[in-house]
Amino acid sequence: MENKQPAKNQKKQKEQLNTYAKFSGIAIQMIAIILVGTFVGVKLDEKFPNENSLYTLGFTLGSVIISIVYVIRRIIANSK
Repeated sequence: MENKQPAKNQKKQKEQLNTYAKFSGIAIQMIAIILVGTFVGVKLDEKFPNENSLYTLGFTLGSVIISIVYVIRRIIANSK
């Protein structure tokens, strides 16, 4: 009986580590999406200058929305 307990604990710890790894990966992907959107906006503002840096604002806001939708979909898919 005692042999089964450590196996259960190890399995539970492994599942927790896998969950942390999944969510850490999602966070890194979210940051990457936002950085790419911001970078594109900055480059467009350099090429087509305007008074309020509208490309940077628009692409940053758009990439934040896209990354939030992406994270929500991944969390729903992982919970099933």
